Amino acid sequence: MNTQAFSTDNTGVIVVDIQADFTEHKSGSLAVPGTDAQYISDVETAVRRCLDQGYFVYFTQDWHPAHHVSFFTNNPGTEPLQILEIEGRPQVMWPPHCVQDTHGAEILITAEGSIKRVRKGMDAKFDSYSGFADDGGDKTELHDLLLKDGIEKLLIFGLATDYCVKATAIHAADAGFKVTVIEGLSRGVAPDTTAKALEEMKAKGIIIKPDLEM
Repeated sequence: MNTQAFSTDNTGVIVVDIQADFTEHKSGSLAVPGTDAQYISDVETAVRRCLDQGYFVYFTQDWHPAHHVSFFTNNPGTEPLQILEIEGRPQVMWPPHCVQDTHGAEILITAEGSIKRVRKGMDAKFDSYSGFADDGGDKTELHDLLLKDGIEKLLIFGLATDYCVKATAIHAADAGFKVTVIEGLSRGVAPDTTAKALEEMKAKGIIIKPDLEM
């Protein structure tokens, strides 16, 4: 991997939701396929190399209250992955995951350097796939952090390609950032939705790269 292929000038790295509940490595409640110990190691290596090259790194972190609307257990009669209409919008029913102050919400990457953490999904009424804003439009501090740090270009990878990576990348592109998604350091929930997500991102002008090498 050659992180020097990307200029660190005005470039930031967003690492999306590498949390215990989303990984097979930690037997998470909503484990994404392909998230074994090797995957976590690969992401951690990439993050450390990016930090060594001088990138700003931003971790997003799902941080849900226990009574979150997306949990099927909070919606009697529903099942996991069922789509329920709530106040006129579709809502996927997920197993409880990334509940605040639980081990499942833990970020698994351990690295030191210029790292900032952005929590999302804290409003019980709305899901929050994007690191920039929840489904109700409430914004996180991510955009302001990027502007404060002078970021113009973003490298994005993590979990899951077809949900939080896609939403974060599209919001970033819509906000005017030049976005590259690293497919090889991301994993998707399902092949069909992952393929669709990659096409949607490309249609937004987002560059898809297999790894950090140009």
